[in-house]
Amino acid sequence: MKNLAIITARGGSKRIPRKNIKDFMGKPMIAYAIDACIDSKIFDEIMVSTDDNEIATIVNNLGASVPFMRSAQNSDDYATTNDVLQEVLKCYKERGIQPENICCVYPCVPFLNGQILRDAYDRFISSKADGLTPVVKFSFPIQRAFRIVDGFLRYNEPKNAPKRSQDLEPMYHDAGMFYFHKASCLNSDNVVPYIIDESLAQDIDTMEDWNMAMMKFKVKNEL
Repeated sequence: MKNLAIITARGGSKRIPRKNIKDFMGKPMIAYAIDACIDSKIFDEIMVSTDDNEIATIVNNLGASVPFMRSAQNSDDYATTNDVLQEVLKCYKERGIQPENICCVYPCVPFLNGQILRDAYDRFISSKADGLTPVVKFSFPIQRAFRIVDGFLRYNEPKNAPKRSQDLEPMYHDAGMFYFHKASCLNSDNVVPYIIDESLAQDIDTMEDWNMAMMKFKVKNEL
């Protein structure tokens, strides 16, 4: 197997119950991640790592597979994405399957599409790096960030206070959408960036985030 997509979707979600399969603009939220992976045409298999039977049933009907259920130890609030990926690769290896590359895709990515995944994959392969992470440029220079000390504002880096924004180095944050990695090098820091517009990245952890995503989705589809 050359390319394996791994969508991480556990059943537990405290702030937005069942958010991975909650209806978002007419279909389960996770459907957007699955559709993007299918449309990209770069994956030999699109699997979902889940501990939830209802999620497993839904994603099977959407074109993804659940070849095995996620273990309980990697289904709580303390399990990391890396823990989940390592478990998935171990289970595939036990079945005699070792993918060359993986793409970890998060389930709540309504603005992801196949073209983005294809472009990122091409960048990943051409770079010959061990991994690729989509990033978003900070809209305000973090070098001029404040801290609150004893109730008073203090520049975190006072030397940058008088500098013009355009003279400060651009900084980026994780877009939180997907990651490409060579399966044999999950912990490598030889990772290249794929810059994504801020409008495409949307954390969905609270109902405020969810409502914001719906507003953005409506605007994008009206243009």
